[in-house]
Amino acid sequence: MTQKHSDKIVAPALKRKGPLPTTSKRDEIVIALAGNPNSGKTTLFNALTGAHQHTGNYPGVTVEIKEGFVQYKNRKLRVIDLPGTYSLSPHTEEEIIARDLLLDVRPDIVVHVIDSSNLDRNLYLLTELLDLNLRVVIALNMYDELLRSKARLHVREFSRALGVPVIPTIGHRGQGLNRLLESIVRAASEPGGVEEQKTVRYGETLDSARVRIEESLKDATELAKEYPLSWLALKLLEGDPVVESRVALESGGDKARGIARNLRERIWATYNEDTEILIAEQRYGLIAGLLRQTFTLPPEKRVTYTSQIDRFLTHTYLGIPLFLFFMWALFQLTFYLGAFPQGWIESGIAGLSSQIQSNFAPGPVRDLVTQGILGGVGGVAIFLPNIVLLFLGMSLLEDTGYMARAAFLMDRVMHTLGLHGKSFIPLLMGFGCNVPAIMATRTLETRRDRLLTNLLIPLMSCSARFYVYVLFAGAFFPGQEGNIIFSLYLLSILVAVGVGQLLGKTFFRQLTSHFVLELPPYRFPTMRTILIHVWIRTSHFLKKMGGYILAFSIIIWFLGTWPKPASYSQDYNGMLTVAETIASQHITRLEAEGALTDAIQSVERTLAATRDSLRALQTAEQIAYSALGRIGGFFQPIFKPLGFTREMTIALVAGAPVKEVVVSTLGVIYGVSSDSEEGLRGALRRTGIPPLVAYAYLVFILFYIPCIGTIVAFYRETKSKGWTVFCAGYGLVLAWGLAFVIVQGGALLGLMG
Repeated sequence: MTQKHSDKIVAPALKRKGPLPTTSKRDEIVIALAGNPNSGKTTLFNALTGAHQHTGNYPGVTVEIKEGFVQYKNRKLRVIDLPGTYSLSPHTEEEIIARDLLLDVRPDIVVHVIDSSNLDRNLYLLTELLDLNLRVVIALNMYDELLRSKARLHVREFSRALGVPVIPTIGHRGQGLNRLLESIVRAASEPGGVEEQKTVRYGETLDSARVRIEESLKDATELAKEYPLSWLALKLLEGDPVVESRVALESGGDKARGIARNLRERIWATYNEDTEILIAEQRYGLIAGLLRQTFTLPPEKRVTYTSQIDRFLTHTYLGIPLFLFFMWALFQLTFYLGAFPQGWIESGIAGLSSQIQSNFAPGPVRDLVTQGILGGVGGVAIFLPNIVLLFLGMSLLEDTGYMARAAFLMDRVMHTLGLHGKSFIPLLMGFGCNVPAIMATRTLETRRDRLLTNLLIPLMSCSARFYVYVLFAGAFFPGQEGNIIFSLYLLSILVAVGVGQLLGKTFFRQLTSHFVLELPPYRFPTMRTILIHVWIRTSHFLKKMGGYILAFSIIIWFLGTWPKPASYSQDYNGMLTVAETIASQHITRLEAEGALTDAIQSVERTLAATRDSLRALQTAEQIAYSALGRIGGFFQPIFKPLGFTREMTIALVAGAPVKEVVVSTLGVIYGVSSDSEEGLRGALRRTGIPPLVAYAYLVFILFYIPCIGTIVAFYRETKSKGWTVFCAGYGLVLAWGLAFVIVQGGALLGLMG
């Protein structure tokens, strides 16, 4: 029922900075949403707050907490979305942070979001919320699933038995929200709440022990001001290490701890059982009695559609191939559907660049705007449709409940790494962004599992690298973009398995325990929920474009422009003038002869290609002479065995802290003209880089140094400089080695052509 851990849990101090004003003096009602994972808590949060939400860091820790606001009947409600937890016990950092936030903020109302189809499991958290002496309102979420199951819950009796308002809701449809808000406002406004909220009883032995410990704590005046003494007494009786360390700081705290220790020993001698287990058993007994009085099971146990689908999707042999097929299909659709809006954006940027070329006088300002800003930011912006479609597909898979099945399927694979399927969830999050994925490892019980998983997360191909994949796949593998990118994602998983096995057999030798993973029922997500998820992720990308990608593009342009060479190896401007004169004469002659439009357009396309080629040659000489070129020349010997050009090397160096900058750097370096039909992809294609080298470059991008945000997050989570340096360095060695094998091995096999 409980699990002991040998490693020390690092938790924020169980002490508040200062009490918040009482409810009557606050300008807003503070609400905390608590609930189990997959209870629909986040869906309900999105339905309540919509776009009026933001993410911030809880003081003292790095975990991100979502907050949102809703206006109801002239009252402003501040909604805090707590991390999803099964309990408030000190076994994971997520549980400790949720508990500390409840104690720190002391919200006016805690809305406990319960999955109606799993009442017995969800109600355990409720007993702990009641122990905290917080006013609770229950959102009986997914109520439609309870009705479909033909089970019956007597809601009024259920509410009366607990002394807590109970509101049936269907979060993804927005049903029951007005009643929920009404109950919240009423409960927050009335001093005693709507009902007389019941307290949890643990039997004569445990209750009398708790009272005795509580009496010993009354002299600790600071604790009495900040926390419910009955809750502190219960935690000391359980042997909660975080609470014990906090109580030890108070005068008289050691006495209370000594009394609690003696009582635990007596209870063990009497019952031959831990007090923590006895308390948990009493909670489950309360839940069982409550449901026996108010809950009626369906007349017969039926096979649900969820179990029928799972027989196929989680099949022992078909499950993983089906998962890989879904990922492959997602990438194919991302490219097929994204090609149309991508072309529109590319044409729009080219048209804007052309207008600026026509209306601005030649000079540094025009070059900065067209080559630096539009060439850099615009080179990334054209892939916005692809990334939106990728986010859309990932949101669909997550919200339907399929991603939980992916973790279940990968449990066997994770065990080969000395981990379990729970570690796959942060790894899967790494495909979106490595930073929140590293933060998500707090849900893992042991430091060993957290550290090993953190080391593997940077190997997961995040969305920032996706822009580089789209660019190079479109330039060097037309028609096969989806297959190429799918192979990179598959390679990241395979390499992570190999590295995990190596680390597990060297630095992390220890067997791991199995875990129980909840598989939520399949659900049809609403368009509103999906759009909110996609918008949150897309807005993050847009902020990047308007922030450091723009800044990096300008810096790269300046470094690539100065110093300028006194002269070039060829008179590029003169050659361009000659080419334009010849083309103009040729077009005049064709028009006089009444030639077809296609013939004239062919001459114009040839002139555009010549113009691009001459400008590219001139830009290459300029870049080579500039500060940027000299930086690339310094690192070029390292990458020469891989076949990377100086321009590719420069982009790698510039993109080390932020991977999206690789694309914007190449856009600035190649300085594609505004009337080019193929844009940056065409410029790359004209370099003559072999496709095998281009693929090796993508593999290098996949594995080399994590972005600066990932490195910072890794250090904050591990507090280890040595492991942080190792995390940043081993990926670079791995990337160089794999790229070398691909290029040199391909050359030996005659695949370089």
